[in-house]
Amino acid sequence: MTSATATTDFEQLPIALTPGEPAGIGGEITLKAWHRRTDSGPVFFAIDDPARLERLGESTGLAVPLVTIDGPEQAAAVFPTALPVLAHSLATNPVPGKPDPANGPAVIAAIETAVALVDAGRASAVVTNPIHKAYLYQAGFGFPGHTEFLAHLAEANTLPVMMLVSPLLRVVPVTVHVSLSQAIANLNADIIVQTAQITAAALRRDFAIARPRLAIAGLNPHAGEGGAMGIEEADIIAPAVERVRQAGIEARGPLPPDTLFHAAARKGYDVVLCMYHDQALIPIKTLDFDGAVNVTLGLPFVRTSPDHGTALDIAGTGKANEASLVAALRMAADMAQRRAEAAG
Repeated sequence: MTSATATTDFEQLPIALTPGEPAGIGGEITLKAWHRRTDSGPVFFAIDDPARLERLGESTGLAVPLVTIDGPEQAAAVFPTALPVLAHSLATNPVPGKPDPANGPAVIAAIETAVALVDAGRASAVVTNPIHKAYLYQAGFGFPGHTEFLAHLAEANTLPVMMLVSPLLRVVPVTVHVSLSQAIANLNADIIVQTAQITAAALRRDFAIARPRLAIAGLNPHAGEGGAMGIEEADIIAPAVERVRQAGIEARGPLPPDTLFHAAARKGYDVVLCMYHDQALIPIKTLDFDGAVNVTLGLPFVRTSPDHGTALDIAGTGKANEASLVAALRMAADMAQRRAEAAG
């Protein structure tokens, strides 16, 4: 490892990449993502412990040149020949596959650092490696997941919305990190309408879709079958869809969830609003497990993440697939560029 001191000018600010769970695959896919860099970037820097990345690279055969930077401003000069690392210490040396709650505060602090750098105009976007929520809860993490924590850090007044994106499908769960029974209890027309409005605005701003087409799923089998299999469609979802249309957004629904995701159906919309977590994540992970990206909508900054977990079972083996992280980095760069161009 060496240390950088020079700065350079570059067209787009670098992306801040957080470590995620140190005992998971975040470090490995970070090293692999740098190996897959191209001349056009996107330039990113890791907020991580350089020593742990060096050990991980040596033990997995993924070693890359590392340069410790003093700030994001040095990342672009370093990136073509080495992975820029903004040093961030851990409490204990992580053992692959065995999370240590003692490292929880450092994981949380890395996310806070990334957001602060974007807020200060020193980074273009935040990309987060997967966290292990159960161990963060032991460290005092008071949020269901990344989505809610980032909304808190951004002091966002809008509903935090999670969209999963791949070249084959975009999905948005209206209710996210709660039990199925709680998701049904939480479901109401207001949250569906807010989610639809935030989603449509994001598709226009960040994905250059001038007139987004929203498909809105039902909750029950066959979208309730006219009330025979549930009343939520008639009482909650259909009135919400009408309100979405009145707001000038193209929307259809409630639609039977079991026929929404085949190839012909996917040609008729730009995104599906799903009523609960697994209704959204099962189809996109089935279609494109390695390439899907998690995007948080409704924030004043760009945040993306791989659409997979910490994969503790293969951590430290060098087998982790970096495709979703690479896609997340590229998507973050594209979104940040569109926002910069729109801002003039």
